[in-house]
Amino acid sequence: MSLNNLKPAAGSTHHEKRIGRGQGSGHGGTSTRGHKGAQSRSGYHSKLGFEGGQMPLQRRLPKFGFTNIKRVEYKAINLNVVEELAAKNNLTEVNLDTFVQAGFVSTSDKVKVLGNGTITKALTVTAHAFSKSAQAAIEAQGGKAVVFGAEEIAE
Repeated sequence: MSLNNLKPAAGSTHHEKRIGRGQGSGHGGTSTRGHKGAQSRSGYHSKLGFEGGQMPLQRRLPKFGFTNIKRVEYKAINLNVVEELAAKNNLTEVNLDTFVQAGFVSTSDKVKVLGNGTITKALTVTAHAFSKSAQAAIEAQGGKAVVFGAEEIAE
């Protein structure tokens, strides 16, 4: 075997459909487009979601619920994760950069610290929001729960 006699596996390749090349191609006449209608014309482009006149899926499905346009989406981080991060990196202050470097959030995410787990030492934790139980647990150990952006407002 050498490079000059390599071939694709049998049945893995197909001949190209040569459209618009006359009757001898087997695709003559209408060039596989059928008779009349928008799809047989040149320049045809269907709209997104168009199903050939059939009732589109997004109109067939029932609509319900409500989307609050002012909703703020947070990435939740539990206290046990904060404690683990602080212990592993020997930190006394955990902030948004720490979470980003650890790979828990991206720079555009907002972080909310939740009270699942325990904390064993005094930490200064900076995040966009805290649950009441998380804030109480951090302050019970002598730490501080700093809301990100609140320090600029206070000044």
